[in-house]
This record gives sequence, C-alpha cells and structure tokens, in this order.
Amino acid sequence: MPERRNVYYYYKRNEEILRNAAPLFEATERYGFTIVNDFRQANIIASIGDDGAFLQAVRKTGFRDDCLYMGISTKNNLNMYCDFRIDDTSKLIEAMRNEQLEVRRYPLIEVSVNGQGAFNCINEFSIVSSIIKTLVIDVFIDQLHFETFRGDGLIVATPTGSTAYNKSVKGAIVDPLIPCMQISEIASINNNNYRTLGSSFILSNDRKLTLKVKTENDHPVMGMDNEALSIREVDHIEIQLSNKKLKTLKLKDNSFWEKVKRTFL
Repeated sequence: MPERRNVYYYYKRNEEILRNAAPLFEATERYGFTIVNDFRQANIIASIGDDGAFLQAVRKTGFRDDCLYMGISTKNNLNMYCDFRIDDTSKLIEAMRNEQLEVRRYPLIEVSVNGQGAFNCINEFSIVSSIIKTLVIDVFIDQLHFETFRGDGLIVATPTGSTAYNKSVKGAIVDPLIPCMQISEIASINNNNYRTLGSSFILSNDRKLTLKVKTENDHPVMGMDNEALSIREVDHIEIQLSNKKLKTLKLKDNSFWEKVKRTFL
C-alpha cells in the first residue's frame, strides 16, 4: 500500500507502552511512513493495546471509512481485533511494504436515541436497567410490533460483536461477511402473563429495529461498544445497519474464524 503513508497511533500515554512501542515508531519512520499527531491527516489508524484500545481508537477517530484501521496487541496473544503483536515490528512493516495484507470490511450499526443524532457501533448497542426493576420495551421490526420485552435488557450486536457481550447471553456467532444485526435478550421474563421470543434473532441490512421504552425506568444504562451513553429519559431507539463499513488490515492467515477458534476452542 505505497499510497498509504500517514500513520496515526492511538494508545495510552504511559511508560510501559512508550517503551514497548519505541522500536515500532522508529521502524515506521525508517521505512518511509509518517507518524501524524492528528488522526484526520492519517490514512492508517493503528491502536496499541488490546481489543478495548481498538474500539476506543475507532470511536475517538470517528469511524472513518476513508482509511484503514489496524490493531496491535501489547500481549503475547492476539485478539479479535488485533492482528499484530507489538514485538512483530519487522513482520508488520514488511507486510505493509510488500502489500501482503488483506482488507476486511466490517459492518457497523447506526443508533439514534429519541430521534436526536446518530451513533455508530462496531461491536454492539445495549440497553439495561440501572435499578432493581425490569425494563419493558416494545420491539418493532420495520412497522411490525414484534413483541413486548420484559427483563433486564437487550443487546443489538454486529457480526464481529457477536463474539462479545452477545455470546455471553447465548447469542450466535455470525460471520462478518453477512451484513446483519443480532438481537439478544438479557434475563427476559417468560410466564403465563408475559412472553417473548426467548431466543436471539437476526435482521438483514434492509430492516430497521425500533425499541420503545414503556416503563418509567430512570436513566437506563445504554452501551455503545465499550462506552456508556448518558441520556436520562429514553423514549425510543432506532437501530439499523450503517451505510459505512470499517476497513481493517489483517494478515492473510488470520481470518475471523481462525480468531474464533483461537479464542474459544
């Protein structure tokens, strides 16, 4: 990728990371790349840390779809979003110079709360009760009232996010080549009076999901990937697949399913 020469590194400014990353920074400039301090000038954005650092890097730089993202792990093990180890400096740089990398395009979801603005998520959106009281949410698929949910909350996950919070509540792992979103329940109430589907379900990229909060639940906790969204009164939430896709750099021998196998099996 000779035309992509401006690199922005996102990382926590502490002594350990600065010490470990020093050889990477030196090699980056030695091989003709420019390290920029403003992510808006970059065409490669690299996080240094773990999957959490990658999610923060994507969010803090605005989910840009005109550049490439990459994750660099500071641990010995690779993560779901980290394809490179920080001590693999020569391998990382050489792969970039010789175009031995593949680009993966990950689906994003777009979330609008109370019709005000839109937020992107690469992992998931979640809404849970902040008090010892169930949430009651009317769930609409397009214009169809699908069910009334009662329980602790709901998770709406992307395919890549299907391995995270979604998996912990028995949701399915979904191939990121499928543009879709998955809705999973958190501790739903199912008895003679209340009934939900009781399992995760998947919506295509043409569908819109609307959640209408029915209970007076003071300040439900809403999560956007690994950040909380602070909105006190929530009336309705609209969620759909974004027109954007996040482009990430990966090694050819490190597919999504190889990551799944390495992480969980």
